Amino acid sequence: MDSETKRTRSTAIPDFSLLRRRWSGYEDPTSTHRVSVAGVEIGGPEPVVIAGPCAVESYEQTLAIARAARAAGCRLMRGGAYKPRTDPRTFQGLGSEGLEILAEVRRQTGLGIVTEVLDPRLVEQVASVADMLQIGSRSMQNFPLLTEVGRSSVPVLLKRGWAATLHEWLGAAEYIAQAGNREIVLCERGVRASFSWSHARVALDLDVIEPARQATPLPIIVDPSHSTEDWTQVPGLSRAAVDAGAHGLLIEVLEPGADRSCIKCDAHRGIPAELLTEIVTSVQSAESRAVKAHAHRKADVPKPVGASVETTRGVMR
Repeated sequence: MDSETKRTRSTAIPDFSLLRRRWSGYEDPTSTHRVSVAGVEIGGPEPVVIAGPCAVESYEQTLAIARAARAAGCRLMRGGAYKPRTDPRTFQGLGSEGLEILAEVRRQTGLGIVTEVLDPRLVEQVASVADMLQIGSRSMQNFPLLTEVGRSSVPVLLKRGWAATLHEWLGAAEYIAQAGNREIVLCERGVRASFSWSHARVALDLDVIEPARQATPLPIIVDPSHSTEDWTQVPGLSRAAVDAGAHGLLIEVLEPGADRSCIKCDAHRGIPAELLTEIVTSVQSAESRAVKAHAHRKADVPKPVGASVETTRGVMR
């Protein structure tokens, strides 16, 4: 066996059930498995913007952001009740109180709720409130957690790990599918690019979108907020993401009139609420262009199909 054959076999994605070649009806690389979340289809011709706070900090804050998101045209809201933080001394979320707040905000606004679950033991509790369970990048290879959310009937948003290849990312999705849940949306949020404190810690890897769409019919969205330390870059990254073929966005938003110095989590990443309408409007036109471009793109599968994505040639500061 020559070295090229060995290299190809070592990098190609195994025969996962989520790949087009194994999923009947999705052999056409322009087709997408649409995932319904609270009546909103992710993976269709229209962009889906999921917007909300990084963390649920209070009822008033969460309700104000939800109303702003709804006014901007969003139908799904993000918000963390449980927050994984680098520093254990920092705000970790309100936990069960945060879930109660999210449930009440949904009653008040009608927005579907997307929120993170960190622990297999909490899946049932979080799923009782969430319309979509989020698996964060830090948890992408928490295999007991992936299996447990797979046993639920709630759709799953699976973020890519900071250093994960496409192979590893789809392998994580396969854990969920093997447990019985194929209602999965992939989310690119940036890969590790630098250890410098002076600029973004990660680069938004837009190069992964097309190989992912060629390999699997699962829809893919992009989180532009976590790929930069500067909220002013979020509008540009959002447009770039949908132009690259993403089916939507996950965006952090601040409460109208918020003082960033008083925010407990990711104050520098959240966009002002008034900017959200502008982003939603701009990506709707960008999504239309991207869908047309993808439909006319040659159906040639990149070689090898699902090869691991190691580089970060996407958008970075």
